[in-house]
Amino acid sequence: METRNKIQLLDDAFQTIENWKRKGRILVFTNGCFDILHIGHVDYLEKARKEGDKLIIGLNTDASVRAIKGSGRPINDEGSRAKLLAALAFVDLVIPFDQSTPLELIRAIRPDILVKGNDYEITNIVGAEFVMENGGKVITLDLIQGVSTTNIINKIKNS
Repeated sequence: METRNKIQLLDDAFQTIENWKRKGRILVFTNGCFDILHIGHVDYLEKARKEGDKLIIGLNTDASVRAIKGSGRPINDEGSRAKLLAALAFVDLVIPFDQSTPLELIRAIRPDILVKGNDYEITNIVGAEFVMENGGKVITLDLIQGVSTTNIINKIKNS
């Protein structure tokens, strides 16, 4: 599938998601800014995809990244971040969202599995309660230690 077809707004993605559900596919959802795509992201997303049949990423829009990370972020614009994620073979769908949290998106998608990194406690993961109440699972995955967008930015600034 071409990368542009993997990037959809929720209204457009809804039919695809419902079709996957009718076919019994296990939907995995995660979210993030994915500002500078790095090995930690790739490792995490590849592990996430192995938890089910389809990996859906909720991608923070530029406005929501600025609200979370500050005025200097994102480094890469939303379109670039979405296309890089969509280019990964194990990513099936990228849905930008403008809210401060992905809760609205999680409620609309109703994933079978919600995944975050092990830097989160399950009790602190947005949408975890909703997913579990609806029969789904919440999983935290090991992250590659010391690899982050912030660390990369600091390394560039200090070199």
